[in-house]
Amino acid sequence: MSNIDDVLAFNREYVASKGYEAHLTDKYPDKKLAVLSCMDTRLSVLLQDALGLKNGDAKVIKNAGAVIPTPWDSAMRSLIVAVYELGVDEIMVVAHSHCGACHMNFHHFKEEMLKRGIQEGTMLRCAVDLNDWLEGFHDTEKSVRDTVSIIANHPLIPKDVTVRGFVIDSVTGELAEVK
Repeated sequence: MSNIDDVLAFNREYVASKGYEAHLTDKYPDKKLAVLSCMDTRLSVLLQDALGLKNGDAKVIKNAGAVIPTPWDSAMRSLIVAVYELGVDEIMVVAHSHCGACHMNFHHFKEEMLKRGIQEGTMLRCAVDLNDWLEGFHDTEKSVRDTVSIIANHPLIPKDVTVRGFVIDSVTGELAEVK
């Protein structure tokens, strides 16, 4: 049985036993907060626990590295929707210690892609420059500052929205604000 099949079996039991009832809420974040964070598995539960967030408190948007590399990427789109459609008035950018996106680069991905059967010609025909698109960052705090700046200075984010950046320790959950 695959992992997806295991998940589906669990889900059937979860729904049948009404496990969802403990999580009922609506689409509007109670704290009017959005959190942009990394997709790292260490943060799956730790992030919400360390921030004291329960289901329904905040919109949590995750991607590789908690970054917004360009003002028009999908994470920025989600934040704009959160502000205008869902009433968000504060945004936290939360990167973390020992992030895999730190020091990642296209050269590594290219080798892995070639091993898995992706042709180099296919990579050349991509609509983006893969060297830029798959480049990570080399300084976590600078990455947080850059992402906070992109959000705070975005032409579609109102000036009354608070945007602050943090690094969370991926073991203890301790937050350090990035100025």
